[in-house]
Amino acid sequence: MQLYCNSLTQISRLKTREVKIGDLLVGNFHPIRLQTMTTTDTMDTIGTVEQSIRCIEAGAELVRITAPSKKEAENLLNIKNELRKRGYNTPLVADIHFTPNAAEIAARIVEKVRVNPGNYVDKKKFEQIEYTDAEYAEEIDRIRERFTPLVTICKEYGTAMRIGTNHGSLSDRIMSRYGDTANGMVESAMEFLRIARAEAYHNIVLSMKSSNPQVMVQAYRLLVQQMDAEFGECYPLHLGVTEAGDGEDGRVKSAAGIGTLLEDGIGDTVRVSLTEDPEFEIPVCKDLVKRYQVNSQQSTAISIPVTDKMPYSAFEYKRRETFAVDNIGAHHVPVVIADLSKIENITPQHLESVGYKYDEATDKWNISDAAADYIFTGHNLLDFELPGTLKVIVYPAAYNLATDKTTYFPIFDGGGFLHGKWKSDRLNFVMLDCFNDETPLNDFTYLTELANNPSVVLCLSSTNAHAMPAVRRMFIELMNREIKNPVVIICDSNWQTADEHLIHYATECGALLLDGLGDGVCLGMNQHAYQTFTDENNSLTGRRYSSPTGGGREGAEQFINNTAFSILQATRTRISKTEYISCPSCGRTLFDLQETTSLIRSRTNHLKGVKIAIMGCIVNGPGEMADADFGYVGSGVGKITLYRGKEIVKRNVDSAIAVDELINLLKENEAWIEPA
Repeated sequence: MQLYCNSLTQISRLKTREVKIGDLLVGNFHPIRLQTMTTTDTMDTIGTVEQSIRCIEAGAELVRITAPSKKEAENLLNIKNELRKRGYNTPLVADIHFTPNAAEIAARIVEKVRVNPGNYVDKKKFEQIEYTDAEYAEEIDRIRERFTPLVTICKEYGTAMRIGTNHGSLSDRIMSRYGDTANGMVESAMEFLRIARAEAYHNIVLSMKSSNPQVMVQAYRLLVQQMDAEFGECYPLHLGVTEAGDGEDGRVKSAAGIGTLLEDGIGDTVRVSLTEDPEFEIPVCKDLVKRYQVNSQQSTAISIPVTDKMPYSAFEYKRRETFAVDNIGAHHVPVVIADLSKIENITPQHLESVGYKYDEATDKWNISDAAADYIFTGHNLLDFELPGTLKVIVYPAAYNLATDKTTYFPIFDGGGFLHGKWKSDRLNFVMLDCFNDETPLNDFTYLTELANNPSVVLCLSSTNAHAMPAVRRMFIELMNREIKNPVVIICDSNWQTADEHLIHYATECGALLLDGLGDGVCLGMNQHAYQTFTDENNSLTGRRYSSPTGGGREGAEQFINNTAFSILQATRTRISKTEYISCPSCGRTLFDLQETTSLIRSRTNHLKGVKIAIMGCIVNGPGEMADADFGYVGSGVGKITLYRGKEIVKRNVDSAIAVDELINLLKENEAWIEPA
């Protein structure tokens, strides 16, 4: 397999081994399965059973339950028996960290066990250890000795296993040899997989999770390539972004990572890790997966020119090389273009929805960190003075009438630009609909004429049913032809609900941005979707999307603008706000995670670019928050340990004052500014 997937130009599921989990079949082209994890204390049998039932009735096909010690592992039998007594036969998964004995107990009870190769045998103390090859081989023998008994039990009882690597919990041994890399994640899992295969045990699913979607996507791709090269086959893959957080940010980050892989046919089960009740994860999973169900629209997608070579690496992030046109491309962060063309009479108040608030008393504009760089107004020129940082995109006829040619810029289709007479000497936007139903196969019309024109920013979109592969194929063509014009990704949504729009935008744009493709984004809705969103947002029904500044419900323009910045943040391509690495609660959690996350967010969400991890327990704490600047980790009932990076700063802080102590830690490290 030269690539990491079957095709770069069509959605084609990767063939994987078939795995049996109870009565559920996974892999080998079976439907993508949905799962979640309980948040109750595993020793609370009835509470765990009732929450599991809520998840199952929401659509969960697998339910994972933590088993941090032998007593919880043993209680899985009571939970399973009670569920079966109530008529629920959904497979259960025991989540194991650190305790092989618990895994061996659970494997005799539930249908699947999950082990983390980073802490099942090895430990993590953030120590650098130098190994000779012989010493490293001895460590592998030690793992074999400790892991093989679990494999033997799983074979005997017909129990499935997930070998689940977490980026943040790579062992010191792996870190010492491979570094903090996607390669290290892959090798961590492959060591365990080789041992299982040597025992002729194949009922295995693998995962490569990270709170950073860039790392997560690269690790899964590398794993697919490595399994194919070493074994000539692939095992089923469970997809997830760890500690994604809550609300819109959690959904966007999850969709960017999971959706990118699903677009390439990779993934057999999914879990969206939100800091919310677990049954709320399932609808998001459904929104992700339903895009890939075979339907007439996909089967009639227009062919995209085949390519089996990539002019960039899929295994490391490097932004596509471009020249700058005004403030777009080259070293500039990706721009955000807000579509205000559906508003008939645009006023200064409308600009509040895209980050600009006019103060009449001072006659000044207040500009937020999530302020759009450009607005598209279609045929409309504005009759008020704009903030100096904002530019306007209009159709050529309107541009011709504009008196300020340094604020207004025209947008064309390809032919319109070549033959048009009202062009800007400084900046022109040129739209290309990639491989639509009117474009013949292999027709790259206008590329030669547009190539490297110093005033042209290309705007790539596609009405093809396989839109992301179509746009990616055009990026590949640009790179093969050494065309270095900057590119804005245009993505319109025809979906209905807010969650569906979030998933769509984050998948389509995230898949490109994570590969370094794109110098800006412009999100939109078709007229029906726009009207539906507006109507539902003004009603009292449905999921409420409120302004992050507390200003009430978002209109479509504000929702779309915030989503654009969330996607750039999730893909680490433009940082405009505080980032929270927040784990979903589970039976190990030692405080009210949702309430604490909300409190910390309310007091720190003005700290642009600061990464704060909020972890329920020590299992996910030091590992998964390794990417964070500061950490807030449960260390005992009512006790919190505070971290600066990987370093413990304060132990066993009383939870009543722990948030204040976190603020003090931020201040001591000059990461704090007073809110405006």
